[in-house]
Amino acid sequence: MFGFDGKGHQLTVSSEQKAMSSENRGSETMIRINVCLLLTVLLFTVSPVGAQQPKKIPRIGYMRFIEVPVYDAAFREGLNELGYIEGQNIHIEYRFAGGSIERLAEFAAELVNLKVDVIVAGSTQSIDAAKRATKTIPIVFPVTFDPVESGFVASLARPGGNLTGLSTVNPDAAAKRVELIQEVMPRISRLAVLRNPTNSGSRFPLKETEAGAKRLGIRLQILEARSPDDLEGAFRAATKEQANALIVLADALFFAQRGRLGNLAIKHRLPSMFDDAQSVEVGGLISYGASLTDLFRRAAGYVDKILKGAKPADLPVEQPMKFELVINLKTANQIGLMVPPNVLARADRVIK
Repeated sequence: MFGFDGKGHQLTVSSEQKAMSSENRGSETMIRINVCLLLTVLLFTVSPVGAQQPKKIPRIGYMRFIEVPVYDAAFREGLNELGYIEGQNIHIEYRFAGGSIERLAEFAAELVNLKVDVIVAGSTQSIDAAKRATKTIPIVFPVTFDPVESGFVASLARPGGNLTGLSTVNPDAAAKRVELIQEVMPRISRLAVLRNPTNSGSRFPLKETEAGAKRLGIRLQILEARSPDDLEGAFRAATKEQANALIVLADALFFAQRGRLGNLAIKHRLPSMFDDAQSVEVGGLISYGASLTDLFRRAAGYVDKILKGAKPADLPVEQPMKFELVINLKTANQIGLMVPPNVLARADRVIK
């Protein structure tokens, strides 16, 4: 092959030189390709400064004195309605104490160490344990009696601390239970009331029950039980004093023992009144109170607001919106009691 130098003289280019020139151009091309590939890889593997990092999945601590699937499911349903899917955009740390107050304290400490974003405490004992464990992590209670009386919040409108949620406080509900007992047993003269004195929240419903009984001219017999071992003695005392019926004030201990309480009431032929439908389903006679499934569902709304930046101190404690009357006719038949038709007609649910 021929070429020319700068003076116009003809030059000869060998085939070897030609091959070397082509080889050099090929090497340069490969280098350029490799550099482009490297830059592409870096572009997709190295986040530029200021790029958005993967969003942290919120973590909820959920602790209860005992596990109650229907209420726990209601809370999850509330979360689902707000767009939260467990395992996808929210994580829940469950802790169920199996009726042990000591374990509640341990679980509360565990959740604090896990640095959960919010704690949901589903009973007075759970709230107490969570409150002692942290003053900074938000705590939501789906249900409690009077959170002001119990010292959980400063006021219903302005909780003021790291706790907020829903309350079953309603003066009419406690008085209504006494009225219902009298409607079922018009000649009632003595009414036994079972409470757990270690539950600070029981003071309010006891006071309202006393006021309701006084208005109707019914004498009260206060029975106390701090543990399952005290239940037999409480029923013996009620029988000895010839109580005509029994009201069981809401308490996590009594809820855990609801089946046994129903059986003891049937054994002693005592018409029994509770505030939750679950206790009537396992042997209690009547229940009247706020719908706990509704309260647990609504608790999810508090969690949502807190995760979006709201402070518990600024979220007012809400009141129950749904109340339900449930009657167990099977229990009535076992104790030889005829429930008046007008009471049955008002029941939201009748168990036969």
